[in-house]
Amino acid sequence: MYAADARHDNPTLAEKLAHIFTLRGGPSIDLTIRPAYLELLARLGDPHLHLPPVIHVAGTNGKGSTVAMLRAVLGASGYRVHAYTSPHLMKFNERITVAGVEIEDAALEALLDEVMAANAGADLTFFEITTALAFLAFARTKADFAILETGLGGRLDCTNVVPAPLVTAITAIGHDHNEFLGETLAEIAAEKAGIMKPDRPCVIGPTNDPAVTDVMIRRGAEINAPILMAGRDYHATQLPDRGGILFEIDGGRENWPQPNLPGAHQVANAGIVLAILRQLEKDDYIFDRTAIKEGLTQTRWPARLEHIEKGALLALLPPGSTLWVDGGHNESAGAVLATQAKTWNRQGDLPLTIVVGMMQTKRAEDFLRHVAPHSATVVATEIQDESKCWPAADLAALAGQHGAATVHHAPDLAQALTLIGKQGQATRVLICGSLYLAGQALRLNKAA
Repeated sequence: MYAADARHDNPTLAEKLAHIFTLRGGPSIDLTIRPAYLELLARLGDPHLHLPPVIHVAGTNGKGSTVAMLRAVLGASGYRVHAYTSPHLMKFNERITVAGVEIEDAALEALLDEVMAANAGADLTFFEITTALAFLAFARTKADFAILETGLGGRLDCTNVVPAPLVTAITAIGHDHNEFLGETLAEIAAEKAGIMKPDRPCVIGPTNDPAVTDVMIRRGAEINAPILMAGRDYHATQLPDRGGILFEIDGGRENWPQPNLPGAHQVANAGIVLAILRQLEKDDYIFDRTAIKEGLTQTRWPARLEHIEKGALLALLPPGSTLWVDGGHNESAGAVLATQAKTWNRQGDLPLTIVVGMMQTKRAEDFLRHVAPHSATVVATEIQDESKCWPAADLAALAGQHGAATVHHAPDLAQALTLIGKQGQATRVLICGSLYLAGQALRLNKAA
């Protein structure tokens, strides 16, 4: 198991979470909807069949940000919203939001005990257990929507047991978990497209790959699922000087404010959200323009180009430095961060220092070939308490091979930032490469 997964400030919960992360190989992936999982749901009263109207979201990158924006907009519009996301950054409770509120320890522990008792020792995975737990929490609490984010893929994901979601959405498709989803983007897209359901609309985010477009359109036609494709059925465009978003759909043009989440890629995610809202309006849901603006401009989603403006980690850096944290860890995320790096470099105010740590399950070379060339310095590090992370020296070597001007390595995050601090020159620091490293950064920054 990954040590960060079970960490919790409640000792009793920490012990119980540590146990479920040892089930069927811990968090290692068993990509199938197995009869034993369906039997558990049946013993719990089939909670997945008693949910509020469901919005189901899949994708390689951007699904977490899309869910965060959607939650914010729906909440600002007065709707009660459940949400199930993964992974978590600091503690497990983050995964399950019940009627707009992160699940409390007591409720989480009670539900976990109930699910484990119903399971009666069957050989299930941690994700099967926790998904059943989320379904149970959502079925028992009144809400207007339940947003489900897939854990991996779509077709065989544990969340993909809801027969008729209100709407589905698929964000950016890229390379990640290729050993499970396929080596080509078309194969990966086919797995994501598995969340589509007959006669239910699916909003598709932008893609530059015609094969991905073909897969989506073909799957929609096979099951009579109406498709709203970015670039064909709707458009979300960045207005000059970050002046907002131009959203075009059904022949109409609307201006919307810039999303609170930084990065040019968030325009595409906001477009998906706006297209989902248009579909919900067709189901007689009502949205006030002021509430939509409020949701877009007040969305928070930690470790997605998050600007750290105070705390222990920032204090380690030279005066005048800025600190950013992003959990991106695959090739597509590397490309997104490279775009942001080029934007920063054009500003010319601070040199960019990248602090990178990655798990060995990720293709570090694919990530680093995007970000390393745009950095003045790369400091490779290791993820504390994670034996399956890349050795810092190996990451540093890869960064050097892919164009980093100056390369260092340090055994942990605190020492990496201390090393930067000793350089004495103000810099813009981006911590990236892993959600586990990002979570560690947020915990360390908060601890002091």
